[in-house]
Amino acid sequence: TSLPFNLNTYRAFSSLKEYDLAIIGGGPGGYVAAIKAGQKGLKTVCIEKRGSLGGTCLNVGCIPSKALLNTTHKLHDAQHQFKSLGIEVGEVGINFNQMQKAKQKTVDGLTGGIEFLLKKNKVDYMKGWGKFQDANTIAVDKNEGGTEEIKVKNVIIATGSEPTQLPKGILDIDEEYVVTSTGALALKKIPKKMIVVGGGVIGLEMGSVYNRLGSEVTVIQHTDIICPFLDLEIAKNFQKILTKQGLKIQCNSRLVKGVNNREKGVSIEVEGPKGISTMEADVVLLSIGRRAFTGGLQLEKAGVEINKFGKIDVNHFCQSNVSNVYAIGDVIDGPMLAHKAEEEGICAVEHMMGEGGHV
Repeated sequence: TSLPFNLNTYRAFSSLKEYDLAIIGGGPGGYVAAIKAGQKGLKTVCIEKRGSLGGTCLNVGCIPSKALLNTTHKLHDAQHQFKSLGIEVGEVGINFNQMQKAKQKTVDGLTGGIEFLLKKNKVDYMKGWGKFQDANTIAVDKNEGGTEEIKVKNVIIATGSEPTQLPKGILDIDEEYVVTSTGALALKKIPKKMIVVGGGVIGLEMGSVYNRLGSEVTVIQHTDIICPFLDLEIAKNFQKILTKQGLKIQCNSRLVKGVNNREKGVSIEVEGPKGISTMEADVVLLSIGRRAFTGGLQLEKAGVEINKFGKIDVNHFCQSNVSNVYAIGDVIDGPMLAHKAEEEGICAVEHMMGEGGHV
């Protein structure tokens, strides 16, 4: 049997910094857990490699995509609705660079706000890549250079997810001409033609944005309807609305392979009900789902097990097979949603304090 962890033992023999809780990942799950732990009086550190807090959601997900949707919705209203309402504005255009600046201002304001909240609740913030040396030791490869080791009583893994990629060689991502949602949020100019591979939420959001900006957008979806996880009636009506807005949607179709000729365009082969056809576009957006991100954590050194889907198995209290290591958010089972991660973060902190905790 292993002896219970005793922080005082480490205090006697170690000059390393010691924490009650280390959280690897500063996204919605991680930063909410960090704030909660700080409020509960735990000596807490949040480790984040991106250099800004808020995770995918705030930096390259929900927030910037909603900022662009909001702006382009206003543009669409001005171009198509105002006249019928008696509002005369003349010709309305878009300044794409200014739109991207406004989006970034929204993001920066929110990420800065989170950093303030961590400070306010006495949570340390380390910018770097956290990885296990053992279940009670974390090494942090700092963004500024060098590595620092810390001793910890408990750990929460909140490293989130990354876009799923196609098998190597089918159509490789460069985030300029063949993009994930991250690249689609930061294009330098509005493409004349865009192909969206994957008719889920992310693909349709970004497809809608560029359709409103004047791009000719085609969506390739492998099932017989977009958003197959929705109620069928809702999905059918949603597809009708998007088609009316100008999106071309090809269902029962899948990407076979493609060639990225960069500024000369991207050419793809699509297998559909009528056989294989070739399509050309300036930009191809691959939005075929997301997968748990646990790369580089060295989970095996802590004895933490992952399942065949690359996710960490946890109990009802978000506890892994190693009792002092918890995992929350996109790295465990369930919907990849910010508010789920937040609730799980609070649950984990409450459980390690002996307060129960549930989602």
